[in-house]
Amino acid sequence: MTAQVPGTTALITGATAGIGAEFARQLAEQGHHVVLVARDAERLRAAAHELENNYSITAEVLSADLTDDAGVAAVVERLSDPSRPVEILVNNAGTGLLKPFDQNSLDEERRHLRLHVQAPLELCHAALQGMLARGSGRIINVASVAAFANRGSYSAAKAWQVTFSRWANLAYAGNGVKVTAVCPGFTQTEFHDRMGMDKTVAPRWLWLHADRVVREGLADNERGRAVSIPTKRYKLVAAVSRALPARFTSGPPRRPVHEGSAGAGSAQ
Repeated sequence: MTAQVPGTTALITGATAGIGAEFARQLAEQGHHVVLVARDAERLRAAAHELENNYSITAEVLSADLTDDAGVAAVVERLSDPSRPVEILVNNAGTGLLKPFDQNSLDEERRHLRLHVQAPLELCHAALQGMLARGSGRIINVASVAAFANRGSYSAAKAWQVTFSRWANLAYAGNGVKVTAVCPGFTQTEFHDRMGMDKTVAPRWLWLHADRVVREGLADNERGRAVSIPTKRYKLVAAVSRALPARFTSGPPRRPVHEGSAGAGSAQ
């Protein structure tokens, strides 16, 4: 197995805010070059400039909408470039839908599924080609503790990420590739604000900070763990959720602050 050292390149989706921005910061702090992927080109350039100034690494920017075929294809092309290998892939871009499944449009649900399932699948497939050829690589899929509960199509999509990561970590560990699903709970980022969600539905003690989520996720991935659930409180939440009947794990009501749903941002 080839040891991974600072100076290798990490590609992070949803990299301009929240958990994605924190992954980019901590990886840059470790000495990794970064490829930042998000939709907002201006925010990408600002984030890249800050990382380069603070950590003396190279930060590329790639503006792409991962609910769009062309956007996914652009990221796949970057991951597939053998002259610029990506050793670490962080699939973080995500969104939420505030309304119940039956009240969302079919197009909203399709975009949601595209972002949380199809895009990570395609990016993992592209990244694995080079990682397996080199005999080293790391993949982190930012899922959610909701994967262990019953929260409509969001939980279903995140459960796919957890199941896929468990399988991929087992399947490719012998080839030097570590795959981890990071499963945060409520995290203080733009994610819930973009959804228009009333954040008082969850008590203060349930809210996490992105730096801890990322620090524990990176450490668990380095150790080769397939699933990372930050903090003891959320490990307990996940364990209880798996044990309880489905009707008890639907979570608190997602009271809206305003009408609308989130755009692609930091996943949780």
